[in-house]
Amino acid sequence: MELLDLHYMIVTADAGKFAPAAKVLDVDTSTVSRRISNLEDELGLSLFERDHSGIGLTRGGHSILRCARDVLFHIDEVKRMGRQFVSARSGEIRLGVRIPPIGGALRALLTAWQIANPDIVLSMMEGNERELAMGLSEHRLEAALVAGHTMWLHATACTLFRERIVAVLPISHPLARRPITDWASLSLETILIHDWDDNHTQREFFATLLGNGVRFQAHTASKQTIMVSVGAGLGITLATDSQTEATFPGVIFKPIDEYNASLEFDLVWLPETEDPLIGRFIAFMRDESRVRGFI
Repeated sequence: MELLDLHYMIVTADAGKFAPAAKVLDVDTSTVSRRISNLEDELGLSLFERDHSGIGLTRGGHSILRCARDVLFHIDEVKRMGRQFVSARSGEIRLGVRIPPIGGALRALLTAWQIANPDIVLSMMEGNERELAMGLSEHRLEAALVAGHTMWLHATACTLFRERIVAVLPISHPLARRPITDWASLSLETILIHDWDDNHTQREFFATLLGNGVRFQAHTASKQTIMVSVGAGLGITLATDSQTEATFPGVIFKPIDEYNASLEFDLVWLPETEDPLIGRFIAFMRDESRVRGFI
């Protein structure tokens, strides 16, 4: 069965005769008659009663006609939604970020998006996991970019890129004289972390890397403030490779020679989001990440 057969049936039923239906469809009368007969054979029932005055729907034909109209209506809806998705060329994407896009893969992805979509406003809100989750649930954000170890209930996620983790040390620290460092050496230090609203996801993630018994010192502060604290000699911290592009006085970044010294970043959104613009943004970021080999 083809959709065209259902279309022929609807036009024929509306016309009441094969000849007028053929004229509307711009085909021969024999073509319409053959299409209808083939459809009847496939369904195993007569759709039309034929006599000298014209044709009329059978009882079964009335039922099939209603279904045929529904099918073609939904097909048209699919096409309409597709056109709406493709034509989403203006509007605003509100993106929540856990870590500012200082450099690296995220900056490259956002730059590529803006070049391809100059008429779409991309606004960003920085916040902790709780703030970003609330922003999504309250529809103040369309999507958020967070560390892959973050748990997001009722959200859909795709990994966009992976970054190396580096150690952030005071310039005067003994470990700063080494070309590289490792988890065992870092686990003996006081690790400064930013910790909002009793959210311990960062602490828990770092603990899986550094081991048990590590001394964490939590601060209700931004990453920038943590960096300043490291420069003042209050402890050390961990950062992503892209964050080394920023300049902080009194600190030095050291590679960590461990196989698991990396962090994945996920783009998350609510599955019930139906805005074609956010769908286009998600697809673009995912595909661009794959093309660039970020993941």
